Amino acid sequence: MMNDLTLFDMPQNNNYTPRITRLLQGRDSVIEFNSIRERFPWMFEENKKCILSPDSDGLLCGLFMSYYFHWEIIGFYDGKVMVLKNDKTAYDEDVVFLDMEICRRGIKSVGHHMLLLNRNNIPRVFYTGFRDCLQPNLLRDYDGQHDFRLKYPLATIHLLLAIIGHFQTIRIPETAITPLFFADGTFQVLYGYPENVLNWLDYLGIQNNESVLRQVFMHEHYTVYSQILAMDDFFRRRDSISIARERGDRLRISNPDGTPANLEHDGQFYKISDDAVERIKRFILLLSYTTGWDFDEHKWHFQSFQLKRFTKGDFQGRGWRINGESYSRLMELNPLSWAMTSGTNIEFTIETPDTM
Repeated sequence: MMNDLTLFDMPQNNNYTPRITRLLQGRDSVIEFNSIRERFPWMFEENKKCILSPDSDGLLCGLFMSYYFHWEIIGFYDGKVMVLKNDKTAYDEDVVFLDMEICRRGIKSVGHHMLLLNRNNIPRVFYTGFRDCLQPNLLRDYDGQHDFRLKYPLATIHLLLAIIGHFQTIRIPETAITPLFFADGTFQVLYGYPENVLNWLDYLGIQNNESVLRQVFMHEHYTVYSQILAMDDFFRRRDSISIARERGDRLRISNPDGTPANLEHDGQFYKISDDAVERIKRFILLLSYTTGWDFDEHKWHFQSFQLKRFTKGDFQGRGWRINGESYSRLMELNPLSWAMTSGTNIEFTIETPDTM
């Protein structure tokens, strides 16, 4: 009878190897933390200024770096609009973009999107524009043509935790698991792409007993059911901040057509509207409460901004298919930032009408 059979009694197809398993064969390297610190020393310096992507991952990154290194949040960038403290520029030595790669020589950034199409044909701009970009897919020479299914599956905050946590003690309380699973939909990815997640966790050093990632992914705080309950509670708290067409875990600074949103004139400069600031502060306080990373309001700026507007496009909107020819056309546009969001589309930002 079927009930008497075990899994190992079932007929096995020994000739079949899943494609993801084949792709991961030989991909067993581990990040070289000392090399990262030598190449990107600014990641470990105090009192830097940062520009965040205005979503939960970017906000977590800002909160984390503000708490551990006293970084100051001086602006936000979403690919269409950037607001930046009026006395600063993106090229300043002490300015870093968090959770968004910027392809410009002299600009520092940290992100995790798929950027390169073909590692056998690397555009020259990669060697200059991304010289100061800390990026996991680039660290492993991953490209969209060969490795899209192997791209980094976690959030930028997990990358920061792994790297910073290698050099100093970081404590992750039980309550921090929910926001760290919430960022960039990590909780969905864990069970949807387990082989790739495990491979990246190994790359980030989770097999080291001292890895801070063990506190996030190898804890015994939750059963599956209690984790679902905790995530549901976090979602409900987020929803209590949301309003029509604006989720509570994001600071909306642009509309779908690229026009600014939630921005008001502040003398000769701009500020985030009071209502939008009140909502996003509530969410940051939720992140602070759950992570234990103090929210120092004096280090977060929401006014006296200069406003920069850019043009966002994508391959599908231009009728382009992803191939070497269309990617070369993209490089000719000299994009400010871009991301391969699927196997059939690349979203990108052009410096027009304004420049960085």
